[in-house]
Amino acid sequence: MGLSDSPHRRWNPLSGEWVLVSPHRLLRPWQGKQDAPAPDVRPAHDAGCYLCPGNLRAGGVRNPQYEQTYVFDNDFAALLPQGEAIASDQDEQLFVAHAERGVCRVVCFSPRHDLTLPRLSVLQIRGVVMAWISECESLGALEFINYVQIFENKGALMGCSNPHPHGQVWATETVPQEPAREDERQRAYFAAHGRTLLKDYVERELQKVERLVCRNEHWVALVPYWAKWPFEVLLAPVRPVATMPQLGEAERDALAEILREVTIRYDNLFQCSFPYSMGFHQAPSDGKAHPHWHLHAHFYPPLLRSASIQKFMVGFEMLGTPQRDITPEQAAARLRDVSIIHYLDRGV
Repeated sequence: MGLSDSPHRRWNPLSGEWVLVSPHRLLRPWQGKQDAPAPDVRPAHDAGCYLCPGNLRAGGVRNPQYEQTYVFDNDFAALLPQGEAIASDQDEQLFVAHAERGVCRVVCFSPRHDLTLPRLSVLQIRGVVMAWISECESLGALEFINYVQIFENKGALMGCSNPHPHGQVWATETVPQEPAREDERQRAYFAAHGRTLLKDYVERELQKVERLVCRNEHWVALVPYWAKWPFEVLLAPVRPVATMPQLGEAERDALAEILREVTIRYDNLFQCSFPYSMGFHQAPSDGKAHPHWHLHAHFYPPLLRSASIQKFMVGFEMLGTPQRDITPEQAAARLRDVSIIHYLDRGV
């Protein structure tokens, strides 16, 4: 027995965590019924959508008649730039609180209410990439900001309350926990080897191929060896860069291309608008040099067997260690095998 049919643990060098893999539980994981997804039919403009052009938002501000990517301050931001002092007993070790300042913005990918990233053109996605980079530059330049987190929650399964294509940017005073863990692990690896952890990892994965989903000249998309979610994807540039603004023009073009291909492959897997949480991890915006950092994005999708069968992190996964049944190698093969022509465009 080997990794493909025997229970085992895999190490995540980016987070310092383990994941339990139990491939014997799903020896034939694709025998289950594939339920037909509910049709996702939406108008190009929804008069009741607070993100559509020209509409009144919930906070009372009216959107302009935007025609491309549109960014605005979140009307119900989780963080505020003017923080208030928090009274905390310096001797207290069990009840500790600190003030946290920040800025939260919404990025509308398109004026079209009925589209998602895989339904946009490469040129339109390039506009989204440029909006992300602009936000990283402007928010990262603020004196009290030390980290800029870009993310998208797609689909109701991921808690998205509005189907209009959009993501968010949260700029925080402190480095959030997940990138802080990755900062520590990457720093230690760079100190030991003089190279970024992800540079070495991506090069090894390109040699092995078995977990590769797709690639272009500048970017690689793969199911990581340590993936927790069934069809998790790690997206990384071939050249080590620490932040999004450091990407060259060709790398920005290539990022738009591979974002479109990855999300099309997701949609084609179960022929549905595939839900996920996606976000970029990059170096802190504290004005210091971070040669150990290697920019990357995580895609965490919840679907397992079909458009209606969801993977939940419960029981042992929640209380013990994350666990998966389908191996990362099997997941990558499934994503590689689907068409890169969106299923809604076939026959058009």
